[in-house]
Amino acid sequence: MAIKHWAAGVAVAAFAAVGAYVYLDTGRSAAPESTFVLLNGTSQSTADLRGKVTLVNFWATSCTTCVAEMPEIVATYNKYQAKGFDTLAVAMSYDPPSYVVNFAETRKLPFKVAIDNTGKVAQAWGDVRLTPSTFIVNKRGEIVKTYVGAPNFPELHQLIEKLLAET
Repeated sequence: MAIKHWAAGVAVAAFAAVGAYVYLDTGRSAAPESTFVLLNGTSQSTADLRGKVTLVNFWATSCTTCVAEMPEIVATYNKYQAKGFDTLAVAMSYDPPSYVVNFAETRKLPFKVAIDNTGKVAQAWGDVRLTPSTFIVNKRGEIVKTYVGAPNFPELHQLIEKLLAET
């Protein structure tokens, strides 16, 4: 019985450690190589993100938190884009493309919007299944922070300012 409790404790501790590593910014990893198909028909690759601080947001029109946070993401983009900040909103594969186009047009989203038709982009970025999931990528193309759920925007703005100041 004691061995079962010990093993369960070790498993919980290992899970917590992995979760802390992934979600609490204790390590930096290269953003996965991906090709984003944008609403305008062009494509962008992960390599194109280099040189800018980029917010990559996985979202869906059916996600109430995603829709609620979008004005804050727009405001963040507008606040920092002239300083070398970019935003890429990636709609999930299950989101009907017509809904995504309608949302982007009616809300006048000022940043790039991609549709992950095949689900391969979400899979490459850690098998994203929960929306919103937001990744902050530094100028070197490294993921420095991940948010599942709406970010704490004042904290996010501090991080963006810090990353923009890096050379």
